[in-house]
Amino acid sequence: MRALMVLTLLAATGATAAGAGLEFTGGRVVAVNAEASTGLEKIYVLENVAGVTATYPSAGAKWSKWSNSGAAYAEAVAVTTDGASSQYVLPGADGFGITVEDGGRMYHFWIVNYAAHHVDFKDVTFDDADSDCQSLYLNVKPLREGYNYSINYYTINGAPRTLDRGYRLSYNTLEYDENAKVYNLATKTEKLGALKATVRIDKPLCDTRFTLSGDRFAEEWGAGEHVESDTYATDAVEAMTYAEQTERDNDNEQTDQTTGLGGSAPVDITFVAAVTDAVKFTEWQLSSSADFDTYELRFNQTEVEYTFTQYGTWYMRFQASNADGTCDYFSPVYEIQIGESKLVCPNAFSPGASEGVNDEWKVSYKSIVDFECHIFNRWGVKVATLTHPSQGWDGKYNGKLVPSGVYYYVIKARGADGHKYDLSGDINIIRYNQSRGQNVTE
Repeated sequence: MRALMVLTLLAATGATAAGAGLEFTGGRVVAVNAEASTGLEKIYVLENVAGVTATYPSAGAKWSKWSNSGAAYAEAVAVTTDGASSQYVLPGADGFGITVEDGGRMYHFWIVNYAAHHVDFKDVTFDDADSDCQSLYLNVKPLREGYNYSINYYTINGAPRTLDRGYRLSYNTLEYDENAKVYNLATKTEKLGALKATVRIDKPLCDTRFTLSGDRFAEEWGAGEHVESDTYATDAVEAMTYAEQTERDNDNEQTDQTTGLGGSAPVDITFVAAVTDAVKFTEWQLSSSADFDTYELRFNQTEVEYTFTQYGTWYMRFQASNADGTCDYFSPVYEIQIGESKLVCPNAFSPGASEGVNDEWKVSYKSIVDFECHIFNRWGVKVATLTHPSQGWDGKYNGKLVPSGVYYYVIKARGADGHKYDLSGDINIIRYNQSRGQNVTE
């Protein structure tokens, strides 16, 4: 018989009438929508059930009352009728379910007696003993010892649920602005469905006070509470970092097809960190080891401009710490790959023959960090000196194009990988004889 009743109840709740609900006289109420999985039409939170009458718009409706055992154990209750409605005087219980059967359908409701759950906190304090660098624990002190802040209700099958009381915990922290690359002050509000004696939050990144407000039902009736803590001095640290590489556009420099940092040396990179209030120690760390077993250099500032001139893979990271070193932050590791050196010299060009086409003599290079080139004519007269591999010779001496013929270069250079270049060779200047359609050398 009992099993049959459960099946009947579940089947009846499968189809519900739109707008089915209760009305109340003699007290203030907040209606809360219930999740479909609960089988409930509504949850009603009454400021105080004492002396309140519930009304359903059907004189022929049958009412029953149930507890946390579920609607299957509902017991019929006596109601009165008034025209086209039926009424039930609520008992002075903490919380209970009501089922109204009307027109072959059953509608289930849960009633909360808020008088048994008044907001009852008097203070909020912070507990550094149990906190760490990421978490802060706040203690909520009640007026009454052993007070339970949760309001429970039950589904039609007797499953317990916790009602969202809509508490708010507000405090200041810092938030990073990705566009401006700085931390800004921001107010953060944590929504707490229910209070506990201890509440965990992410540690704020600046000194702040904590304000606890609520709950939403008391505020609806103009009786919400509001308490503020003492000032909390944070020790939490955080940083945001970025790296910017100076780009070069030398047409004779060989580049690696990579989207990461590095390439042909020398490579100029600026590393920048933005830090939060509690940071007192800052350090950029350069290492040739991905595990940072050893350090090549350390820089005690938030912004570093560094030129990489040595071949290999390098690693840079940022560390921030608070005053006593109890909280650290390490940035993601930046990997910088510096390519091996190359230096190739052409043996001919044609200055003055066709503007913009092969009219300058340049080496092709990669990762050359020291460079010196001298160019001589056949009589040993120095006609040009180049001090950087990106420079070229335009075929002029004292502002005039030199005659066609053979010239000579002598190069001393050093690569990022330590390779030394001692090169010498010929440069053939070729001009095109337009009248004869021939290349001409003199």
